[in-house]
Amino acid sequence: MKALVLSGGSGTRLRPITHTSAKQLVPVANKPVLFYGLEAIAEAGITEVGVVVGDTADEIREAVQDGSRFGLNVTYIQQEAPLGLAHAVLIAREFLGDDDFVMYLGDNFIVGGITGLVNEFREERPHARILLTQVLDPRAFGVAELDADGRVASLVEKPEHPKSDLALVGVYLFAPAIHEAVRAIRPSGRGELEITHAIQWLIDQGRDVRSTTVSGYWKDTGNVTDMLEVNRSVLETIEPSTAGTVDGSSEIIGRVRIEEGARVSGSRIVGPAVIGAGAMISGSYVGPFTSISEGCRIEDSEVEYSIVLRDSTLTGVRRVEASLIGRDVHVTPAPRNPSAHRLVLGDHSKVQISS
Repeated sequence: MKALVLSGGSGTRLRPITHTSAKQLVPVANKPVLFYGLEAIAEAGITEVGVVVGDTADEIREAVQDGSRFGLNVTYIQQEAPLGLAHAVLIAREFLGDDDFVMYLGDNFIVGGITGLVNEFREERPHARILLTQVLDPRAFGVAELDADGRVASLVEKPEHPKSDLALVGVYLFAPAIHEAVRAIRPSGRGELEITHAIQWLIDQGRDVRSTTVSGYWKDTGNVTDMLEVNRSVLETIEPSTAGTVDGSSEIIGRVRIEEGARVSGSRIVGPAVIGAGAMISGSYVGPFTSISEGCRIEDSEVEYSIVLRDSTLTGVRRVEASLIGRDVHVTPAPRNPSAHRLVLGDHSKVQISS
């Protein structure tokens, strides 16, 4: 079995961060989201991985390299434009051959990995298995409708009037029959080859398409709110450790990971939180669910429920929360403008001015 990992796309919902960085490489608990997916694939016993890349190909290649750090053998597949998930399958045909494969969206996050799902697919060998989860607003997703027996009856991509609240999770398992399906469909109104259309083609042809409803935790980390939520979820699982230095005037509470070379002085850190390698925290408060990346400086500031990317500085700031701060950013207090009142008052006026 092989894996196809989609790491193209422009990440418009994470701008301005993704103007200068691939969305799949934005870190959660100081590790790129993409790495969690690659680790899950390796844990499932899959070693041959095709990574579909687009405009950010150089950055993805630099981060993942040949995949050996994950126990994988990575082949890069260039997609000239984001023309849909089914298009990614189409251009990966030579790499995939006639093997079964798992397709994993590189900006998705699933707690617990995919090992059980992969093993079940290997045993049962349907033509496709999709993962579903209940969402509050299905209109932003591919949506599945199940029949009375719980079988997949239809799939619709981003419907205006969803027939169910079951959204497709960004992990799919396919047998080689999917190649016939992606060749048979035509671009949607969005100009993309939709994977939902390809799976619907399999259903219409009487092929065996099954579903699993995910009861655990899944997130599409396509926006800041979801990134912070995934960061929170991962930080809740970390083990406390101190590889850096913490002085006697600092207080460390709860699950806090302080990485090598980090220095904490005169500060209070309340976990779960992670302080990256070489970071400096001085005279500051770092609150729960915060990831401070490598090389950052937090001085005389307060930050909570946030992600701060590498080499950034917060100095004299009260307070930063629920924020995603990019690389090499400098946050300081705004200069205080002198206050004054300019008045034109008539005779016998009475005016009260707050000091």
